[in-house]
Amino acid sequence: MTDINSRKSIIAIIYIGVIGPCVFILQPGFIQGLVAYLGFDEQQAGLIASYEMFGIATTTILMSFISNRVDWHKVLYVCLIVCAVGNMASIGQTDFMLLSVTRFVIGLGSGGLLSLGFTMAGLTSKPDRNFGLIVVWLLIYGAFGMLFMPSIYEFVGMNGLYIFLALFCASGLFIVKSLPHSGEIVELPKQIIEYSTTIKVSSLSGLLVYNIAIGIVWAYLFLVGLEAGMGEQDVANAITVSQFFGIGGALVPVLLQARVGRILPLGIGILGGAGFIFLFVGDIGSAMFWIGVCGFNMLWNLTVPFLFSVLADYDIRGRIVTFGVSMQFLGLALGPFIAAMLLEVGGFDLVNITSVVIFVFAALLMLPGTLNQRNKKQEALNS
Repeated sequence: MTDINSRKSIIAIIYIGVIGPCVFILQPGFIQGLVAYLGFDEQQAGLIASYEMFGIATTTILMSFISNRVDWHKVLYVCLIVCAVGNMASIGQTDFMLLSVTRFVIGLGSGGLLSLGFTMAGLTSKPDRNFGLIVVWLLIYGAFGMLFMPSIYEFVGMNGLYIFLALFCASGLFIVKSLPHSGEIVELPKQIIEYSTTIKVSSLSGLLVYNIAIGIVWAYLFLVGLEAGMGEQDVANAITVSQFFGIGGALVPVLLQARVGRILPLGIGILGGAGFIFLFVGDIGSAMFWIGVCGFNMLWNLTVPFLFSVLADYDIRGRIVTFGVSMQFLGLALGPFIAAMLLEVGGFDLVNITSVVIFVFAALLMLPGTLNQRNKKQEALNS
């Protein structure tokens, strides 16, 4: 049996957790590459990214129902191979429909990696810390990826990026053996706190709505920077620096490990993120873009570990976390799709205002679950 709390397993969980969204975290630069180097228009590029996210959402939803019936090792091997082969198959593709289908299939593989990566993190003894560590390393990868993307495009084009992604996904094949075969390896605690279905649905809905807002903003973030009059490398530099702010945000749950609860950090993260996105509305210059993107990225990545820690407390076997991953990437798939439609109607201002409103709604949906958890845990301590 695999000790899921061993250093070797934690490292493997983090590695799989980074491979799964390895394209999504680079999405602003990826979309810019589709527009600038493959000749797609902005709406087509956004839709291609959205189709990949729909592929991720499809598998994460499927895994919500079958994760406790399948061998996780076999699923991981298949998903890693699909992602590697799919990225190689993307090389040279300039047909909108063909590339859309290819990226959708890659999304199917990525969804399995994300679902199991986050599920396994939720089964560890310190989920707040380990969710945070996944986000930290994902952001380190994303920061350097965004920094070097313009140079990659200049010297090897989109094909060079596809080859890197294929090799990165294939490298995950070597660490699967360090991961558990299922969630049955986790011992049940002596005292289990039960939560109502209504509370769980409210939290899952909040996670879905929050990620719709994220998806709306993230997909066109690079193009918002260009709209502000910045050059490609300047926008890439701003997003790269914002990833380091994101690392700072993700380190908060790693360092605190739930010592201050989850209501305060979630409120600051969600509502504060909405405030930074509002800075993109109207005529903005490079300074406003820098402030907005750095603040947004910091609070986004502070929020995600706490969101999943809330879900991890609902179910000791990790099924609610698996549902949560499906809601996360369904939201991230719907976001670019909605943004592409809004872009035609009201431009980037309408896109960003819509995102702000959705952020506020997400905060309201998350509140009942976090309050209920705090009260039940206090009751359990007093009993």
